[in-house]
Amino acid sequence: MSSPSRPTSPLRLEWPQSLAVYDDYAAAQRAVDFLSDQHFPVQHCMIVGTDLKRIERITGRLTTGRVAMSGIASGLWLGLLLGVLFSVFTDGESALATIGSTLVLGALFGMIFALVGYAMTRGQRDFSSVTQVVATRYEVLVEHKVAAQARQTLSQLPGALTEPFA
Repeated sequence: MSSPSRPTSPLRLEWPQSLAVYDDYAAAQRAVDFLSDQHFPVQHCMIVGTDLKRIERITGRLTTGRVAMSGIASGLWLGLLLGVLFSVFTDGESALATIGSTLVLGALFGMIFALVGYAMTRGQRDFSSVTQVVATRYEVLVEHKVAAQARQTLSQLPGALTEPFA
């Protein structure tokens, strides 16, 4: 019969307990780094981001011209990649012609695909953006067998709270 002493995944702790909760990742990282500096066995710790939220930053307005230029640019990169790969199998004189033709075809197809995709949205999303999922709280968890030692050690962190809050 196997012993249940080791978690089955490196992202799991055995009977985790909350050590502290922080508003930003840097503070949680600082706490674990302090524990490490004090020679605490930090392999028994975990930082968990909770209360996730999705943030979308609008970067600009989409127009047909911007979409076309973006498609051309991405098509050029794909055409260059394919041209270089194809030129490996051709002689020296036709290698430049191969790269040039794949650049032109890549730009053309990239522009067509981008414009068709944009037209399919029918104006429902006329802006570009970047999206990120972030946590609003970061909880430091610790295995039950070292929780008391972790609390005692963390209480020595300058500016730290003596009791964890949730």
